[in-house]
Amino acid sequence: MFFWLKKLLGYWIMPVPVLLLLLVAGWLLLRRPRRGRLGRALIATATILLLLLGNKFVSTWLVRPLETRYPAVPELVAGAPLPSAVAACRYVVVLGAGNGDSPGLSALDELSPSARARITEAVRLLRLLPDARLIVSGPADESPVTHATVLERAAISLGIAENRIQRIEHARDTEDESLAVKRRVGSAAFALVTSAWHMPRAMALFHAAGLNPLACPTDFSSHWDGRFHWRDFLWDVESLERSTYAVHERIGYAWIALRGKA
Repeated sequence: MFFWLKKLLGYWIMPVPVLLLLLVAGWLLLRRPRRGRLGRALIATATILLLLLGNKFVSTWLVRPLETRYPAVPELVAGAPLPSAVAACRYVVVLGAGNGDSPGLSALDELSPSARARITEAVRLLRLLPDARLIVSGPADESPVTHATVLERAAISLGIAENRIQRIEHARDTEDESLAVKRRVGSAAFALVTSAWHMPRAMALFHAAGLNPLACPTDFSSHWDGRFHWRDFLWDVESLERSTYAVHERIGYAWIALRGKA
């Protein structure tokens, strides 16, 4: 019950639902003569927030501190000496990110963009670590098969042998995943693969579980070469999505910090 309450509350404090609530409340208040001023204030607030959160510069500014907390594993050549931290990994753990359920599509095509990026990064690492095993995570939700199963099928389609893969199928969130991984890997070194914007919260939870993973962020939502371009100050849907990631992760991090897990 608490899990679903957390999900429900988490949804309604995200940018898009909040903006819609402000706009609807403002419109309703405009219809009342004595509340018109408050209605206009709510509509103005929603408009300003939309302009800010939907702006590429602002959304990048919000998400980059999360995505640069841990460096990505650089391009590595098979056969060349690996960084010691990478070479020590005996497992590659991929956190779930959702999938669709469309008949006729390959497993890779059913994965969400974030999940596809995560499994692709995991496969890249596994090709450099021939003795490492892959652990994929994700429950079924509304799909007839678990998300872990779809990730497994995608990994197999990319050349990873089935006997190298283990599934975690009942972990509902990152905290559950950290506890399930602890039962699987024990004290062994492992690479943790998740979206760059999610990595700080994931690492905090895995450390709280008594683990010490190697952060291997992927699925970066912001890219910056150190120079500003005129396009950096425009508005688009991707920027609103990027801002949503930043808000979601900061709220999630604050929640685990209040519980002493960060």
